[in-house]
Amino acid sequence: MAKINLLPWRSELRRLREREFYIMLGGAALAAVLAWLLWGYWNGLRIDDQDGRNKYLSAEIVKLDDKLKEIKSLEAKREKLIQQQKIIEKLQATRSQMVHLFDELVNTIPEGVRLTSMKQAGDVLTLLGVAQANGNVAAYMTSLDKSKWLKGSDLQQTEVKGTDQRNRYEFGLTVKMISPEQAAATAAAQGAAPGIKPDASAPPAASPAPAQNPAPAPTTPAGGKP
Repeated sequence: MAKINLLPWRSELRRLREREFYIMLGGAALAAVLAWLLWGYWNGLRIDDQDGRNKYLSAEIVKLDDKLKEIKSLEAKREKLIQQQKIIEKLQATRSQMVHLFDELVNTIPEGVRLTSMKQAGDVLTLLGVAQANGNVAAYMTSLDKSKWLKGSDLQQTEVKGTDQRNRYEFGLTVKMISPEQAAATAAAQGAAPGIKPDASAPPAASPAPAQNPAPAPTTPAGGKP
């Protein structure tokens, strides 16, 4: 005898499929939420790692800034020491220059000229003095130009003041000082120049005297008498 199922199996199958669909949908949603949480956690780890790197770089930058400040401070000290060394070398060079300068001032001043003041500005020397006549001032300037430590004398003023014939003319002139380096270079150039012929007025060198033959010894006759 045939069996006939009169239950609503289609609706039951539909409900079963809908249940499976919702279960699959919930599982997919749960998987999506888990994936989103894992992605956020992974990004958080990356962010934390990058923050650590940034902090490390910031600390290293601070250290480098401190080192740069120290280097700049050392460079400033170095420049200061170099300037001091240059000043010391300049003072040492000018010390000998001052000795030669005062020596030249004494040796170049002619008769009838007297200096009253002296002022230095760099390598320019300003000389003020009195003279008996303008010719004495001209002779003084010529003597200064012949010096190896002074050059380029330039007359600034000369005028008659007073009635004293010994100090009648007051003058002012400037002259440039030659540095020791320039003097050494000039001396080297003169030493490297072609040889100078000897002075014709100098007496000739004495020639060695010829050797004199000794006188022959006297001979005596055989008899013993001269």
